Amino acid sequence: MADHEDVAKQSATRPQFTTAMRSSSYLSDHQQYRPPPRQPDPHQGIDTVIEDIRPASTGTSPKPYLPYNGVPSEENPPTIVESGLSHNYSHPNCAPPSGQKTDRLIATLFYKPRSTTNGASTKNVAKASATDSSESLPANLAPTVNIDAFPLEPPTQESDQLDHLYGSYISPLCITSFLHLMSTFPMPEDLESHSSHRCLDNQENPRVVELTLSPPPSPEYLSLTDLRKHEMIYRFEQEWNVDVILQRDTVWRRHPRLVVFDMDSTLITQEVIDLLAETVQDPPNLAELVAGITHRAMLGELEFEASFRERLSLLKGLPATIFEDLRSVLDITKGVPELIRALRRLGVKTAVVSGGFLPLTSWLAEQLGIDYAYANEVIIEDGKLTGEAKGVIVGKERKRDLLVEIAAKEKIDLSQTIAVGDGANDLLMIGKAGLGVAWNAKPRVQMEAGARLNGESLLDLLYLFGLTGEEIALLAA
Repeated sequence: MADHEDVAKQSATRPQFTTAMRSSSYLSDHQQYRPPPRQPDPHQGIDTVIEDIRPASTGTSPKPYLPYNGVPSEENPPTIVESGLSHNYSHPNCAPPSGQKTDRLIATLFYKPRSTTNGASTKNVAKASATDSSESLPANLAPTVNIDAFPLEPPTQESDQLDHLYGSYISPLCITSFLHLMSTFPMPEDLESHSSHRCLDNQENPRVVELTLSPPPSPEYLSLTDLRKHEMIYRFEQEWNVDVILQRDTVWRRHPRLVVFDMDSTLITQEVIDLLAETVQDPPNLAELVAGITHRAMLGELEFEASFRERLSLLKGLPATIFEDLRSVLDITKGVPELIRALRRLGVKTAVVSGGFLPLTSWLAEQLGIDYAYANEVIIEDGKLTGEAKGVIVGKERKRDLLVEIAAKEKIDLSQTIAVGDGANDLLMIGKAGLGVAWNAKPRVQMEAGARLNGESLLDLLYLFGLTGEEIALLAA
């Protein structure tokens, strides 16, 4: 009987784990060191409901339990923590609301290298820019030719260039400065302004950046043509050493169907007629005479047709084989073969219209894979040049007409055409095309063209389509 009482005593005094001491791990329950028990959450959750856990006694009255409420309500609103982020659902790059049209302006910024090298070293190689050129503007663009009638106020000092301070690329401060500039123009009323950017070639040190502005400055205040020529845009380009190209964001910008090129100083870095003159030793100053006429014609001081006939007459007596001899001398502009290859892959037709000579122009077009080639036909008798040309001289009017003819033949609207040139005889063609591009051009052409490119590679033209450097590399491979 005593044994039974001892067993009952031992059973009654046997230590037991309380609910608060119990864990889900046998090792945790029997280890020598045990962390202090976790204080239960004062809010009643699913665990406390099931296990019926009560807060440990701390000598003070426990906080009253809040009634369980899985869904926030007015009586029990959710806890909101301010993160510092502002989330807005906007549509700057989306389709416009019903009944409205998309109105966006694309600004492509090209950083211009300080020095340009474009293959072989020639005197016509890759002219840097309008401001770097030693050429002066034609006299008729000055306010007056009489020194006594010039304005009494001195000209405004040119702005200091800032790219050497903030980086030789399109820096964030450069983009900010441009956006601030554009915000100074009057905008359409009751429309919120949005802007976005894409680094087209490199995120870290971009040379080409595309900005999308919505809406553009009010057309009632400034047309796109006037905006491109605005003094504030010009001064910004000088300050930051960039070219700014403004285009409407339309489907035609991204999908052109015809690109027409000038040849001399565009597809190649030389002037062919100057190369011909350099091969002639009699008279010894022939090259200098021809170069002088060419220079005045490109500046617009002479009508191209008259200047061409005058220069051609100086070449009388040259052997007809001279054109074959010059093939190896031609220096193709950097990026041209890749550009033509990329355009062909995109299904874009190409043409070269030259004020030079058809034998060389046709040969170059065949080598590059250009679809159309037009130039002047020279008269040859007894294997020598007569110094005369037959047919219509390919001058500025003829170049414009050829652009229209090729587009009509291919059933291409002029809004989907691009013309690229450098001289005054390209101006009518540049003005007629959907987009006219001045490539390392003379000052007058830079002022009149809708777009200016003053870089090293003509492959930069593809950036105007909205293509990235990665996409251009795939197309040109």
